[in-house]
Amino acid sequence: MKPRAPRNQTITLSAQEQDHLADGLLVLDRPAGLQQILNHIICQDINTAAAYLPEGFADLLFLDPPYNLNKTFNETKFAKRTQLDYLALLEAWILPLLRLLKPTASVYLCSDWNACGAAQFFLEKHLIIRNRITWEREKGRGAKANWKNCSEDIWFCTVSNNYTFNPDAVKLKRKVIAPYTHNNGKPKDWQQETQGDFRLTAASNLWTDLTVPFWSMPENTVHPTQKPEKLLAKIILASTNTGDVILDPFAGSGSTCTAAKKLGRNYIGIEIDKTYACLAEKRIQLADSDPAIQGYRDGVFWERNTMPANARNSKK
Repeated sequence: MKPRAPRNQTITLSAQEQDHLADGLLVLDRPAGLQQILNHIICQDINTAAAYLPEGFADLLFLDPPYNLNKTFNETKFAKRTQLDYLALLEAWILPLLRLLKPTASVYLCSDWNACGAAQFFLEKHLIIRNRITWEREKGRGAKANWKNCSEDIWFCTVSNNYTFNPDAVKLKRKVIAPYTHNNGKPKDWQQETQGDFRLTAASNLWTDLTVPFWSMPENTVHPTQKPEKLLAKIILASTNTGDVILDPFAGSGSTCTAAKKLGRNYIGIEIDKTYACLAEKRIQLADSDPAIQGYRDGVFWERNTMPANARNSKK
């Protein structure tokens, strides 16, 4: 095996680790109570698992299904299809999950431009669409005959008009480029700090402060479409409170469940691939010794590449 670069922190699994972690995965064959499934990864297909889950328990449903493009997930291949066929898939995947939501629950659905039409059509039929977040996914090579595709969407929806949203929990700390002052010379809506001049700004539906996980980040795994923990932290802090329950039926390598644990929430993940499910379990366990979320510190999110080194290296 080729030796890893010294700064490569990608989380991997040995065969022995996978066998051990697999023992902690759940496989449901009968109706389960909330306490049986809380803070566990369920390793089976969504529809089978959903049929055994209790009604009305989830405060937040985070959905990151395969996008409408050709992609390989470990041993599973997904093929691009028509918008109507993809819409049918969304309905098959998501409709059985809606009964699991509290009346006050929020739903976030990830998509890209290939799936945008189907996603909006489905959500308008079954939920209240509140917004569409666009985030910059600055990774990958450019195209010779097209624009480089480096953005993705996240649809923010609710079950009803009674829902949780915590705007003060998701403010972004930006460097001040034009430090305006009052007539007395004091900063105007910004703060002077030892590391520079910064301003806290309200979170918008355009996210440019995220870094897609890569080999030198301690959260990185081999999963091909892994979401950053920072992205999940924004959603979790905005739309849940401490102790709430988050359901991720496309858990992948566990970004949602790991971020939920780090932020004092409960989680339930469903993942059909055993290798990814075991990676999720390992990340969740690692959160006990490293609860930090890259780019989030002292209750605020930092603009990309602006967090001071002393804050970045702290585990607090």
